[in-house]
Amino acid sequence: MYTHHKNIITAGIPVESADKAIIFLHGRGATAVDIISLNDHFQVDDAALFAPQATNHSWYPYSFMAPENENQPALNSALELISELVADIVAKGIPLNKIFFAGFSQGACLTLEYISRNAAQYGGAIAFTGGLIGETINRANYSGDFMQTPVFISTGNPDPHVPVSRVEASSDILKEMNAEVQVKIYPGRAHTISREEIDLARKLVFHL
Repeated sequence: MYTHHKNIITAGIPVESADKAIIFLHGRGATAVDIISLNDHFQVDDAALFAPQATNHSWYPYSFMAPENENQPALNSALELISELVADIVAKGIPLNKIFFAGFSQGACLTLEYISRNAAQYGGAIAFTGGLIGETINRANYSGDFMQTPVFISTGNPDPHVPVSRVEASSDILKEMNAEVQVKIYPGRAHTISREEIDLARKLVFHL
């Protein structure tokens, strides 16, 4: 088993002069460089961009729906890494309500897991094909108030990794915690990110 080292790729404008920050979380087998290039499509031009690189290109070893203990200690290490990154960004002067998250697949699951364990008024969150982590959802893991943080979750139906039922259950929990959640399910869509999803994320989360 493994833990993660603090290896953060940055782009966009310097954090000291940025109005907002976006944290990008890559999928299994991918890289921080891959995921941070999503902003070429989002075209958010007033943000400092951050993308941590997972050890072994994977945030946790097994399916996000495996028993949680099987994905430890990697999962907790990943969550701690994000927590440290958020604290670093806040220390540089960007408040939580100006911090955004965007992840794909394993990174989308990690995005939802992190924000739900640490609910607050964030700028917004985008989970391209993801859901809360665990064999079953442990509601006791999640607390706080999102204060109407916009969250966009999308998936294909069927998706080889993320069942629609888990997306819907995750959405319900975030709504209970006062997030403004929009879910979009695409029949027959491959395990990828479509142009329509990017356009919806720009509109619903970044208000572009």
